[in-house]
Amino acid sequence: MVLDNFVRLEEGVPRRLHIVDHAIVTREIRDTLTGWQKPTTVLELRIDEEDGRPAAKVLSVTAEKLAAQLQPYLAGNLYRAHTFTITRRGSGFGTSYMVQVEPRTTT
Repeated sequence: MVLDNFVRLEEGVPRRLHIVDHAIVTREIRDTLTGWQKPTTVLELRIDEEDGRPAAKVLSVTAEKLAAQLQPYLAGNLYRAHTFTITRRGSGFGTSYMVQVEPRTTT
C-alpha cells in the first residue's frame, strides 16, 4: 500500500502545486550520512491541488535552496493566489530546484 499524503519531488518531474497553508516546524530526522537523529527546521506546505487534481497532501521542505525561493510568498499567504511548478534537479548537496510561479485565475 502506498500512502499518498505527501508530495514527492522526483528528479526531473515537474509538480504543479497550489498551496493553501504553511507552518514552520521542528522535526527529528535521521542524517543519511551519519545515521544520527537531529532536530531540523522544516517548512511544511499544505497542498490542495497537485498537477490539476484535488489533493490533500503536505510538501515538507528541508532544502534551504527551495525554501528561499518560496519565502517571498509566505508573508500574508501570498501563495494562495499562485500556482507553483517545482522541478527537482540532481541529488544530495548538488540538488537544485526550478520554481515557476503563475497567478491563479481562481483561488
